[in-house]
Amino acid sequence: MTAEPAPASMPADPGVRVITVSASYGAGGSIVAPALADRLGLPFLQRVTTSEGHVAEPGPCDEQLSAEEVKATPVHRMLAHFTQAMPAGPTQSPPSTHHQDDHLRGHGEAGIHRLLADGGGAVILGRAAAVVLGKDRGFHVRLDGPAERRIVQGAAVEDISEEKARERLRAADKARTAYVRRLYRTDPADASLYHLVIDSTAMPLDAVIELILTAARAHEASVLERSETQ
Repeated sequence: MTAEPAPASMPADPGVRVITVSASYGAGGSIVAPALADRLGLPFLQRVTTSEGHVAEPGPCDEQLSAEEVKATPVHRMLAHFTQAMPAGPTQSPPSTHHQDDHLRGHGEAGIHRLLADGGGAVILGRAAAVVLGKDRGFHVRLDGPAERRIVQGAAVEDISEEKARERLRAADKARTAYVRRLYRTDPADASLYHLVIDSTAMPLDAVIELILTAARAHEASVLERSETQ
């Protein structure tokens, strides 16, 4: 199910510079995104997530905040607070929470812009990166699939029971959807945000990685061709 990482010495791909990956729980985002970064020789930026108001335990499908992020800001507590209290649909934030939303949005975007400054590249997991960058910058991918198959895949990847994976699916999907809807008034499952949407439970994750690489390179070549003819 997992892919062998490319050697650390692999040179950066001269074409593909930015790939963003949005993934629901069990869709394999935390396996696929770092593998893409390894294959392309690009930095990897993981998502911001929480577990019961504190830093999540590390795991393939439940990414943790970095040590630097934990030291820098109480974002993990802010995110836990509004994802636990927020309904699934888009809502208007109370005035008292606007400053928290601005803080959290700025925190999530800072890592993106820092990596991409001065033409830098990266593979970015989560952080509403497709929304932040827009269709004209980067190649944006959405990984999803039927809930029952995501539960099975999440359980296998994390080596947990399907019952536990079901609980994590409910919590993670709610939190990740709330993050994008609350901060950007957008549904992360909206296919129009992405260049490629894949049911990553319908094929091995190795095949998903190869599919994304092929599509991203073709997209980059098409963009370069259009720019040269203008």
